[in-house]
Amino acid sequence: MGQITLQQVQKSFGDTEVIPPLDLTIEDGEFVVFVGPSGCGKSTLLRLIAGLEDVTAGTILIDGKDATNIPPAKRGLAMVFQSYALYPHMSVRKNIAFPMRMAKLDKAEQDRRIEQAAAALNLTDYLDRRPGQLSGGQRQRVAIGRAIVREPEAFLFDEPLSNLDAALRVGMRLEISELHNRLATTMIYVTHDQVEAMTMADKIVVLQSGIIEQVGSPLELYKTPRNRFVAGFIGSPKMNFVEGDEAVKHDAHAIGIRPEHIDVSPKGGTWSGTVGVAEHLGSDTFFHIHETGLAETLTVRAPGDVQFKHGDTIHLTPRADQIHRFDASGLRIS
Repeated sequence: MGQITLQQVQKSFGDTEVIPPLDLTIEDGEFVVFVGPSGCGKSTLLRLIAGLEDVTAGTILIDGKDATNIPPAKRGLAMVFQSYALYPHMSVRKNIAFPMRMAKLDKAEQDRRIEQAAAALNLTDYLDRRPGQLSGGQRQRVAIGRAIVREPEAFLFDEPLSNLDAALRVGMRLEISELHNRLATTMIYVTHDQVEAMTMADKIVVLQSGIIEQVGSPLELYKTPRNRFVAGFIGSPKMNFVEGDEAVKHDAHAIGIRPEHIDVSPKGGTWSGTVGVAEHLGSDTFFHIHETGLAETLTVRAPGDVQFKHGDTIHLTPRADQIHRFDASGLRIS
């Protein structure tokens, strides 16, 4: 079991409140991603769950039991950090075994867990190497293996892919998702990268200034963002926002339209503008449109074979059923 419940959990550093009182339930076996801009409180919230920070107020329950004042080592949780934190003088085998040695597990049980973790993480051939002989992705897998052998109630990942290059990030993202499918253990994952959040999560928790803006599945947040902040944060490229007369036509303070929900043509459309930068990605092209008369630069996603060049006039038609409306406070208008 790995259900984690936060009841009016609050955290302050001195007179500065970084996490206002919040409630959140993470169900057993869920892959939950905390996402938000830098400084939004996502890592602090993870550290509160881990017990690495003391709560100022509120209660943390793990499987229904009050764990608020239980030391980190006794919470049944395993944390994987941004830095690998491996012992350079130890082999991969000994690094993975370290938490079990501290727990005084017998040698046979240690060996069993090491072999299982190594097989799951494709590390079997590297058990006798030292961390300095491994790639960044392999070192991160060793850190994950060290967490797996503890057989925790839940895994806590604090931006584990931040130190990897782009190609390794994609590979490790898939490996962690596959690992979750195999282990079916609760995982909480912190990232500032909303692409990681969208591709990995069962449930996303969007944070801003310590406040939970919205909780839901990736598609829920993408299709029905609760407010303008969530709408602008989830999705890549970002949602376009238009204010002024165009928004008033839709009885809103602002309207939002995603780049893929704007049709383009050489003539005839709701809006027109001038093509600036065109980013050709093969299957897709992203056009950045200026001088639209909307006081906004719009980003449009079109099929890769659509041909417009810098300086061309382009006509744009937003799909009426894909327009999001927001009031003056930024809340979604249903």
